[in-house]
Amino acid sequence: MIQLPKDEVKKPQPEPHNFFIWGATMSGKSYFASFFPHPLSLNTDGNAEQGSVPSIQIRNVRGKDGKLTQSVIKQLDEVITVLQTTPHTFKTILIDVIDDICTMIEQAICIDNDVQALSDIPYGKGFATFNGVLQQFVMDLKALPMNVIYISRELIVTDDQTNTSEAVPSLKTKYYNIVNGNCDLVIHTQKFGKDTYTRTVTDRRTKYKPENIKDARVRKLLETCTGMFDK
Repeated sequence: MIQLPKDEVKKPQPEPHNFFIWGATMSGKSYFASFFPHPLSLNTDGNAEQGSVPSIQIRNVRGKDGKLTQSVIKQLDEVITVLQTTPHTFKTILIDVIDDICTMIEQAICIDNDVQALSDIPYGKGFATFNGVLQQFVMDLKALPMNVIYISRELIVTDDQTNTSEAVPSLKTKYYNIVNGNCDLVIHTQKFGKDTYTRTVTDRRTKYKPENIKDARVRKLLETCTGMFDK
């Protein structure tokens, strides 16, 4: 039987475990994430062999009849199940990149329903199915006793009225809200010139202090991010 907690005020113990890292191509997103403790990458770029991080290639695979022989939805569910039920030494999971994961989930749903777009599925069931799959994936990841890092590309948005440009995550806003709503930190990576890289915290769930970060390796990595800790 479940036991109720004591009816007493608890002292908050803030420590970030869920991260959203975004930036332009070759700005150091995956490189930075690879230094987190014992990482496992769910890779969609097809460049996993070029990195040093153990990885699982995530993709939809079709048979000769056009039907799925491997569905991203089922593959992600199997990964979560193994991480939940099998002893392992991984401490960080990288979603590299979350933009592609969302696109492939859409694709899997469309193939299973023999349509071209989610909007072609009657009564909004396509969008409802997608939202359910993505939300469950994000919640399952958050429940793991691991660091979770979502990696996203960068998009330059130009305001036609002011003729000003702004860099934003390329993940669609409605999907970004689902993912970011379960993250503790948002970090923007940038590259200037040939070999100058920067990392900036653009959003955070709360004000963190160095002593909040128990893992020395994670603390050292976050200390390289501008805006992480208030001076």
